[in-house]
Amino acid sequence: MSETSLSESAIFSARPVVRVGGQAVERVSTLLSAMRMEESEGGMSTLELRLANWVATGSGGAELAFDAQSPLKLGAELLVGTGDEAAPNEIFRGKVSALEMVCNYGQPPELVVLAEDGLGAARRARRTKVYADMTPADVMQAVAGELGLSPTVTGLASPSGTWMQLNETDLAFLRRLAARFEADLQVTGTALTVAPRQEVQRGTIELTLNSQLARVRITADLADQVTAVTTAGWNAQDGSAVSGSATGITHGGPGSGKSGVAWAQEAFGNRSEHVGGYAVSTDGEAQALAEAALDQRARRFLRAEGTAEGNARMRVGAQVRLAGISPQFDNSYYVTEARHLFDMRQGYRTEFRAECAYLGP
Repeated sequence: MSETSLSESAIFSARPVVRVGGQAVERVSTLLSAMRMEESEGGMSTLELRLANWVATGSGGAELAFDAQSPLKLGAELLVGTGDEAAPNEIFRGKVSALEMVCNYGQPPELVVLAEDGLGAARRARRTKVYADMTPADVMQAVAGELGLSPTVTGLASPSGTWMQLNETDLAFLRRLAARFEADLQVTGTALTVAPRQEVQRGTIELTLNSQLARVRITADLADQVTAVTTAGWNAQDGSAVSGSATGITHGGPGSGKSGVAWAQEAFGNRSEHVGGYAVSTDGEAQALAEAALDQRARRFLRAEGTAEGNARMRVGAQVRLAGISPQFDNSYYVTEARHLFDMRQGYRTEFRAECAYLGP
């Protein structure tokens, strides 16, 4: 597979396209000087726009470009697309949550616009609530309904039980529940998608060093690698002990080669880790927790962070194939964090973090 062209045109403008309340606003397009959109595992994307806030008038004077009558106001709906300006791909949809006026001596004033996606409401809502006789999927759907989001939940159909949200924000509760079952959640518009980590698919991107990949740093680290994970608990109904153990990777994610578990065994011998702090009431739960804990450590064996040409397809959950580095590190990685950046000096670029469980050809 080779790199996919970022545009059908050999030369194109990569200036972000911004819609305010669904409409193009000429002053926003003209005065935009910088953009930063960030997303990571666990959901909620954030956006920062920087705009010159000074504009000439027809009479030869000057005035604020964005005043109290501007459509760019608190609560305004924003949509941002990037890539080829003639055919942009949406990377953010949300509402303005903060405005900053920045004034420096000898420089025109600047307006900074901060926004959050649909999970911003989940960050603001704090509750104490009990969800009885429900599966994790049921709970996710119930919370999404409270937030006005349309949920699509894959898996998480067991176990059925009682779940307690104790003085937590909805976002913290959703993240805690998703992490408990090795699931990821993301919002696109008003659609909440929750799926087990191994089933998340947001496309595949090929990047070659010194081509679309400008810079990369990859670390293969045995510090957190173990050869076995154990868990234990008890069944409150009959008082019996329960336990689980994992010695191999169940869901390692993309990539191929020799795993961190195998490298740890070869370099340091056996090293077992016991996972406490989680309530498990059956052997099945304990086993699933042990496997998830080992998988989570194994997937972080290789950690990559780099900078590429601006690519709207670079999203959390995407798989990125890195090439042209070395036989050891050329591999497929799972993107865990993406930052889409634009400014007037460096143009549009994407910074990312990704991970892989395997080293070597």
